[in-house]
Amino acid sequence: MGRLDGRVAVVTGGASGIGRAIALRFAAEGAAVLVTDVQDDAGAKVVAEIAEKGGRAVFAHHDVADQEAWAAVVDRAVTGLGGLDILVNNAGIGDLGSIEDTTLEQYERTIAVDQTGVFLGTRAAAGPLKASGHGSVINISSIFGTSGGFGTSPAYHAAKGAVRTLTKNVALAWARDGVRVNSIHPGFIDTPILDAARGTPFEAAMLDVTPMGRLGRPEEVAAAAAYLAGDDASFVTGSELYVDGGYIAR
Repeated sequence: MGRLDGRVAVVTGGASGIGRAIALRFAAEGAAVLVTDVQDDAGAKVVAEIAEKGGRAVFAHHDVADQEAWAAVVDRAVTGLGGLDILVNNAGIGDLGSIEDTTLEQYERTIAVDQTGVFLGTRAAAGPLKASGHGSVINISSIFGTSGGFGTSPAYHAAKGAVRTLTKNVALAWARDGVRVNSIHPGFIDTPILDAARGTPFEAAMLDVTPMGRLGRPEEVAAAAAYLAGDDASFVTGSELYVDGGYIAR
């Protein structure tokens, strides 16, 4: 038996990286998974991979900054998969510029995906999560939601910091409604988003500031998500779990 047998999960940004690893881990633990992303081909491949291993999954094209799209995703989980027990708000984009170089358009787009998308998804899923009896929301924040990082990427830091606090706010609001709400704060994880940094001074800097001296693996973040999704974490809400190789402990 898996720890998530009989449960239904929505994983946004599930086509690659951390989201893909979470979707695969949840399916291996027995959950039916609705994988959402704007990368249709990659998302379909994740669903096929889950099916090949005997799991149950479907894919939906999904812009998390679109309010109406969220209503459709929640309806598909409930009507197509039988409910909604676990919501993983993972989809996100980054920015690399300084505050002087960041345009208002760039700032607002990052906020829309990384911050507003979490708000929209959590609000849209409220009803079925409360009806679940063991609802769990897992928001993927970042070490940069807590620290100033390298002094760049202001929109990303602002959004991820907001996700950290929103998580605690909703955790308190839903504490007696049977829904736990927690955030995971990954450090530097070896995903395709870092491909452009390989062999560069930026990669060296990431390793230098990580006490364990290596990049994390998406599967290590997925393991943390599996814990927070299941009953082993039944008394855990409003918490922030760092999967960062010791970065925040510095």
